[in-house]
Amino acid sequence: MPTHKGTKQIAGNRKAFHDYFIEDRYEAGIELCGTEVKSVRAGKVNLKDSFCQVKNGELMVYAMHISPYEKGNIFNREPMRDRRLLMHKREILRIQQRLQQDGYALIPLSLYLKDSRVKVELGLAKGKKLYDKRASEAERSAKREMDREMKSHGRY
Repeated sequence: MPTHKGTKQIAGNRKAFHDYFIEDRYEAGIELCGTEVKSVRAGKVNLKDSFCQVKNGELMVYAMHISPYEKGNIFNREPMRDRRLLMHKREILRIQQRLQQDGYALIPLSLYLKDSRVKVELGLAKGKKLYDKRASEAERSAKREMDREMKSHGRY
């Protein structure tokens, strides 16, 4: 079986960057079944409302939707089932301590292939208030407008 080197992003969670300030990032493996891996490689993943929690010393991801593999049969699993994330015990304990502070959540930011293995990028996030979302949107539109002006005046 050939192994592919490098990374290839499969799915991203843009809503997380809109709703949260991302303070730390972590990489974790994910425990999947055979037909789920095939579905992930086909890009049939949705991370939109998913979140992670530490339960009984294990890191779990909830509400991650992996569509059933079309050519799979009885081996297909439930699309919204809870999946275990694979990290070192020390890292899980460190994350658990940070999550116990007020306002912190662990959010999956992206799902990607790294050297033919499926990995999840997790972000330790703090929720944005409505005025924070408005300010970041105004900042983004102002930057877009400046870039447009620079480009039209031939400065780029």
